[in-house]
Formats: sequence, structure tokens, C-alpha cells
Amino acid sequence: MTEDIELQDSDHEFTHKHLLGLADYSKEDILYVLEQAKYFREILDRPVPKVPTLRDKTIVNLFYEDSTRTRLSFELAQKRMGADVVNFSKGSSSVKKGESLKDTIRNISSMKIDMVVTRHESPGVPHFLTRCVDAAIINAGDGAHEHPTQALLDMFTMKQVHSDLTEKNIAIIGDIAHSRVVRSNVLGLLKLGANVTVCGPKTMMPAYVHELGAEVSHNIDEVLGWCDIAMALRIQLERQEDGTELFPSIREYHQLFGITMKHLEKYPDFTIMHPGPVNRGVEMESEVADSDRSIILSQVTNGVAVRMAILYLLSGGSRV
Repeated sequence: MTEDIELQDSDHEFTHKHLLGLADYSKEDILYVLEQAKYFREILDRPVPKVPTLRDKTIVNLFYEDSTRTRLSFELAQKRMGADVVNFSKGSSSVKKGESLKDTIRNISSMKIDMVVTRHESPGVPHFLTRCVDAAIINAGDGAHEHPTQALLDMFTMKQVHSDLTEKNIAIIGDIAHSRVVRSNVLGLLKLGANVTVCGPKTMMPAYVHELGAEVSHNIDEVLGWCDIAMALRIQLERQEDGTELFPSIREYHQLFGITMKHLEKYPDFTIMHPGPVNRGVEMESEVADSDRSIILSQVTNGVAVRMAILYLLSGGSRV
């Protein structure tokens, strides 16, 4: 790494080759990644926010689903670290000609790549890719399964507010059934000792909700009065089956589960987060998203730093 980065000793041995989900990472692994991310966050505030740690690495961003924040965040992280970056999108590839995922990744792998960042609508695709190529695989979201880098950046941002998340109360509010962010966050937060409650309509709770280990509520006032941090989620209409009506109307959903300025006045102690994109007037009022209680933009900035840390560690770097 560069000579002007302060090194910090750590006894933890990070042995992972991939980031497929937080189910595979221990508490110590998670804290280690977050500790490394602090240094990359400092780099982003420099006049020239670049370090040549991936200068000899080639990374493919293999996105089968549309993405704005995650894809841009990964690409910026890769370029800040000097990597050669190749972007793949389903719409402009041979997938439209009938090429299978297996053939696509094998063809890409034959070009001598080092890492693959993948997003796909089907759960389990990142695990499948580990059997097809020798490159490091990073899951940028697989269906409604996991989104580990989002959870890592969320926890990093939470720790900027509460340095120790042990016994902190975290509420995740919204479309629990269709969100990959929920699963990764619950897994990670519980490993860090936080108390987690998921809140939303009964029709938006997955059948396995109690298996996650989080508490369940259907009363937003109850959880906002309890929590230290409230993370709102958008309604993922693209993952709902056609003709399925999970709530009467957007207006009624907002009335029952949207965070409003009245909530901020009534419950003055909780901090607001959202993984994006925010549907203003649905999961929260526009004024709430822009309030001084919101740390949504910090999540975006921190996302680049956390992804830089993951890229560095999975490329073979031990620590910074």
C-alpha cells in the first residue's frame, strides 16, 4: 500500500477468497473489514483520492440486473485503486443471443481476470460462479437472497453514530419479504450484538421471517419509539408477482409504515437510514430524507470505502 497510510496491527487472519454473503463471515471477519474501511474512507477525503493497490488486477462487473448506486460505487472503488475495469451488462451482451451464464463467465474468465463483481436476479448465482472460474467472486446482490456489501456499508455507517453496536436497537422497516438488504443486515447486525426488529405489513413478511433471528412488528410507532436507528426499505414491485396485491394503495402504505416529520418530533432520538433508491412520499416524507437526522448520503460515500476495503482484502492484501 502507499507509505502515508497509517498501519494498524491486528491478530485476525482474514482467509476468505470470496464475499458471497455474510452468512459465511464471522463477527471477527466483519469487524476486520470495517476496520480496514476506515483507512479507505480517509483516502476519499484526500485531494487525490487514489491508491494504486489494484494496479495489476483486472475486475469484471457482471451485472444482469439494473443498478445505479451499487455499480457506480464498485466501479469508482476499482478505479480509485488503479484496477483495469470491464463492465458487462445483460442488454448489450451475447446473453440476448442465447448464451448461458456458464458460457458467459467462462468466456470472460479466459481473458485472464482476477475478480468478478456480480449482480443477478437469481439467488445462488455468486456461489455457482465460484465453481466455474478461479477468480474472486463478490456478490453485489443475488435475487432476494443477500447483498453483503450493502450490509457492510450500513454497519460501517451505523458505527460512525454508535461506535459499539452491542445492544443497540435497529429497526428495518418496509418490504421485508423481497429485500436482499434485510437478510444480510440481520445476519451481520446480530453477529455484532445488536437487537434487530423488522417491521412491515404482514403481507410483506417472508414465511421464514422468524428464522432470521430478528423480532417482528407491524406497528411503526412501536419500533420508532424503541430503536436507535431506523432503516427504511423501498417496496420492490419488480420482485412481486404480477397481479399480487400486497397492500391496498401506496397512500395507505405510507400512512401505516412511512416515516414522517411527526415521527421525528414524537421520537427525537433515532437516526434514519435507507439503502436507496428512496421513494419520497412512500417509505418516508421528503423532508425526513433531507433532515439532519438522516445519514443516507453518508451511506453512499461510505459504500465506496467499504468496497475498496473488500476489493483490497480479496485481492490478497492482508491489512492496511
